[in-house]
This record gives sequence, C-alpha cells and structure tokens, in this order.
Amino acid sequence: MRRSWATSANSSPSRRLSKKWTAVSLGELLRLERRPVKVEPEKLYQEIGIYCFGRGIFHKTPRTGFEVGDKDLFMMKEGDFILQVTFAWEGAVAIVSSVENGMYGSTRYPTFRVDESRCIPHFLLNYFKTEEGLQQLVKICPGSAGRNRVLSIRRIPEVLVPLPPLEEQRRVVAQVEEVAGQIHEAHTLRHQAAEEAEALVANQIKALFESGQDSGWKCGRLGDYVVDDCYGSSEKTHDDTSGIPVLRMGNIQNGRLDLRYLKYLHIAEKDRAKLVLKRGDIVVNRTNSAELVGKCAVFDSERDFAFASYLIRLRLDSDKANPHLVASYINSPAGRAYMFSERKQMTGQANVNATKLKALPIALPPLPEQHRIVAELDALQAEVDSLKRLQAETAVELDALLPAILDKAFKGEL
Repeated sequence: MRRSWATSANSSPSRRLSKKWTAVSLGELLRLERRPVKVEPEKLYQEIGIYCFGRGIFHKTPRTGFEVGDKDLFMMKEGDFILQVTFAWEGAVAIVSSVENGMYGSTRYPTFRVDESRCIPHFLLNYFKTEEGLQQLVKICPGSAGRNRVLSIRRIPEVLVPLPPLEEQRRVVAQVEEVAGQIHEAHTLRHQAAEEAEALVANQIKALFESGQDSGWKCGRLGDYVVDDCYGSSEKTHDDTSGIPVLRMGNIQNGRLDLRYLKYLHIAEKDRAKLVLKRGDIVVNRTNSAELVGKCAVFDSERDFAFASYLIRLRLDSDKANPHLVASYINSPAGRAYMFSERKQMTGQANVNATKLKALPIALPPLPEQHRIVAELDALQAEVDSLKRLQAETAVELDALLPAILDKAFKGEL
C-alpha cells in the first residue's frame, strides 16, 4: 500500500528555522508504504514498540498468531520511518534498523519511506527531536489535552521541514551523531562511577567482617542478639491517611527505607505493641525473588509505622548489638549468600522464615567498637551519596546538551 501527498501546506518557513534553508512539506518527503501480513495461528511474531522523546525502538515479547488474535500486523523493513499514531506528538518517532528488519507492528505503527534523493532519514529523525519539530507533530495530532492525541496522517503535509542540500544534511547528521556518541560514553562512565562508588561501601563492610573474624570477634548466631521477632500484618492496606503508614517490601531499597510510597492501616490497640515499629528495629523482606529475599533496613523514624506481612521485624538487645552494623552484615555479600542458600523456593518467589534468619552466623566486636565502625561506615556512605548527587547533576547537564546541539543544527548554526 503506497500513498504520496501533493504539497498543499503553506510553504513559509517557521520563524525559528534556518533562514538559509528551504522549508519543505513533510508530505513531499514521505511515502506511506505498509505491508500487511496474514496472521497465522502457529507462527511467532516479534512486534516492536517505540519509546517517546526520540529514544528509539524496543522489542516486545514474541507472540504466536493465536495470541495476536484479530489484530492487524504489518511487516517492518530496514529504513522505514515510523510516526507512532498515539504518541507521535510526544516524540515517538523512529527509523527501523537492520535488527528490526522483518519484525512487525500494529496499525499504530504506520511505515513510510523517505525520499532519499532529497532527505537523509536520520536528518529528518533528528529534526523531530527538536522542540520545533516536536511542536509541529503536536499540531497534526488533534485531540484533547493530555495523552488523548492521535496522529492525523492526512495532515502530514502541514509539517514543514528545514531542508538544506544533501551534503549539508550529511554534515549535520555526522556532527550530531558524534556529539550523541560522546554523551552516551559520558553517561556510561558516569553510571560505572556510580556503581563503583556504591561498591566501596559494600567492599568496606566485607573487609571489616572478614578481618574481624580473624581478630577474635565473638562468633555466634543472629538469634543471640534478637530479643523479639514478629511477622507483619496481613490486613489489607488502603489510602486513608488517617491510619498508620505501613512499610512494605518495596520500601526497602538498597539497605535503606524509602518512605515516599506508602499505604495505610487502622490498627487495633491490642496489636500496636506487636505491629508498631520502634527506632532501631530491623525490617527484613522475607518473600521476594531469590536475589532480593532477605534484604533489610533499619527503622529510624520517630513517627509511628507498621509493617506488612512480607516483612519480619527483628528487635535487638541494644546492650549487645548495633542494629545498623547487623543490618549492614545482612545486606553484605556474606549475608546475601546465606539468604540465597537457606531460601525456600516457591513458584516465582523465594522465602526465608524467622528461624532461618536468626540462624545466620555472625561475628561482632564489643559494642563500643561496633559504634565506631558504624560511624566510619556512615561517613563513607555520606561521601558516596555526595558523589552520586554530583553525578546526578552532571547527568542532567548531559541530557540538556543534545537538545541544545540539535537546536543549533536546525537553525543552521552548527
């Protein structure tokens, strides 16, 4: 199926486009070319999706024709230019690569061929990553505010593209790709640095406990230091903030409590002593994936919180153990290895009970030394957190760099 458009749009260029380049109707550059396929029940179909804001194509989980059902599918071909119908206004625009050649898309993924005698496909793609290009797509995606806009294919000729000669297009594409490659490399290095910084704390904990065992720390079991343990509430939580906030497995993140996403529970007075946490309590995730079961954090808030059934609360003897050091050990490679070996595997999940948890071998120094070690680890973590904040700020600056380069490129200033 092929379709082309006559140039019917106003040809006057936008104020922001390069004055040196001619504004050309997108209808002159694209030809609709769709390849419908007959869906066969036993055949496997690899469909694509497109991220918004020019972030490219992703691959969906393959499905059989039986699972696809009555949905129409169209074959993708390398070089196809796609304007995703429901999210083109949000930058869901992409070019099919050799990797996606022969994959499939639904009716929401109309495929076009670019007239390469006039326009380099990646030049066009980069234009729709600019604010100017994106606003033009918004204009031809009528609908209500929010996410209810739909691309009007018949209005494609209304979009004006600033089009320099092919040689200049190739130069712009090459420069943009060079900058994009440098930004990607910088992001990769930043991510690696963040991982290495986080590993510093884990490695320090590992080294401390290994050297401590060789230095005569008292060996025992976690249960030697636990004065009380309790499973959380299985009552259904709700959004009524007049109740007590409830910690769930998702609130334990990287050894800390994330209190941003909470549910609530009204607790009977008779259950408060059992279910309301005290500062210094350790909450352990007893059911999760095999890799995450047993993750824990120390509760350190003055506010009343309860905890859900997938968590176990451990209350330690404060005269014998510092809960922050114990939690650090549970989350350490040694603690994780123990949880993995002692887990009870169920369908899709793993479980560790309080008995297994309290049987965890652990060696601790005298209490004053525990407090000193915790202070040392806190200082190291503070340095790591500071570094990660700086890296996050750098990431924001990197993310802003490419749009700035694209803006210059399509003003003819690159």
